[in-house]
Amino acid sequence: MRTYLALLFSGLLFAAPLAARAEPIDFTEKLDIGISTDEIAITSDFRGADLTIFGAIDGADPGLLAQGKYNIVVALEGPKENTTVRKKERVFGIWINTNSMTFEKVPESYSLSSTRDIETIAPPGDMNNMGIGVDHMPLTPIGFIGDGSNLTEFRDAFRRLRETTGIYQRDPGGVQFISSSLFKASLRLPADVPNGSHIVRAYLFRDGLFVAAKALELRVVKTGLEQAITTAAHQQPFLYGLVAVLLAVVTGWLASIVFRRD
Repeated sequence: MRTYLALLFSGLLFAAPLAARAEPIDFTEKLDIGISTDEIAITSDFRGADLTIFGAIDGADPGLLAQGKYNIVVALEGPKENTTVRKKERVFGIWINTNSMTFEKVPESYSLSSTRDIETIAPPGDMNNMGIGVDHMPLTPIGFIGDGSNLTEFRDAFRRLRETTGIYQRDPGGVQFISSSLFKASLRLPADVPNGSHIVRAYLFRDGLFVAAKALELRVVKTGLEQAITTAAHQQPFLYGLVAVLLAVVTGWLASIVFRRD
């Protein structure tokens, strides 16, 4: 009996530090951010734009700041929609779509900057849980996917295509501290950035642990002729289609006159 009690007591003593270690840490640091503009206007000659985010860590530990224990990740997420990835194969000498997979509600555009490579900022599992970064973005398939054996292939293809076209971007080192607790981040909007509401998200990490996050809205709107065409296409599709056909006919007729051989 005494032996059993002694083992039980020692087990409790051993478990106590583990239980204490499992308690969540109460961080005192806060994160504040601001953006250089809250609206981007897209005109016919739009070639992309740079967005600057300024921020500050309130209540930061001076010693940890001096040791470089704080890291910042800033991401710009575009409007979300379902996206289909198609696989092409050569059949009888012709390239055709043989398989496809649709992912649910993924950002149409995504730009990320950080103080360093996000893989060295926090464990991959934490980045997966928060969906931070192109490689950790949740890509949930919808519809029939068979046995799921090709899920990784389609996810990799989705990420590769988005980064190749510049719609998804990453910039390790794009966030820089300009004083002990103030930082600046630069994000690039591609020329074909989608219209709509975008979200700027900033994340603060301390020595590999997530501390706080902040989010702001950025509006991307089309103006001038771009806006008129978009409005007509959505609100008056029949008239828009009719005008497009007539324009194509007139253009073809004029081209036949200009390049006619006598």
